[in-house]
Amino acid sequence: MSEEVDAGVTGERAGKRVRADAQRNTDALLSAAAEVFATSGVDAPVRQITAKAGVGAGTLYRHFPQRSDLIAAVFRHEVDACADAAPALAAQHEPLEALVKWLQRFTGFIGTKHGLSAALHSGDPAYSSLPAYFQQRFVPVLRALLDRAAEAGEVRSDVDPYDLLRATANLTLPAREDDGHTQRMVALLIDGLRFGAGGTVSGPGAG
Repeated sequence: MSEEVDAGVTGERAGKRVRADAQRNTDALLSAAAEVFATSGVDAPVRQITAKAGVGAGTLYRHFPQRSDLIAAVFRHEVDACADAAPALAAQHEPLEALVKWLQRFTGFIGTKHGLSAALHSGDPAYSSLPAYFQQRFVPVLRALLDRAAEAGEVRSDVDPYDLLRATANLTLPAREDDGHTQRMVALLIDGLRFGAGGTVSGPGAG
């Protein structure tokens, strides 16, 4: 009986190691693909991605059989990373500063995703769920940041988070073309959010 138990435990540990290794490979591929797509576009050679990730082509195709699978996964991965930054910023900074810093983080996300836009709007059904995923992940975290800043009297309370996401995205230039314009435009947006919020005239993002 003990040998059977030992075998079961050993098998369970081996399974966990396999899953952990697979997750590491997936994470490495997504991070590598995000960097390559940002610099070389979504049609970059597979070998460029696998070399940066430190895995073989077989590993990539096992996880992402089609290029569209990889592009969609990269988009979700980057959305998650940006959305997950909001609670950490809220814990580390005052309400208005956290809001400003997250909007700056969001512009970085948008700026590096311009290369994906053609693929994402190609009509490929692999991408059909991504616009909804964008809203589902970003709207709640921005709403929480806005509510916190409004409760502190630092921004107005009637701002629709999706409107703000769209406005911020429309101001964003690709990372390689941005000479500081985006951050200046975000500062102007923040000034607009603060208008009517109790007469505050100074604070993060004001200039």
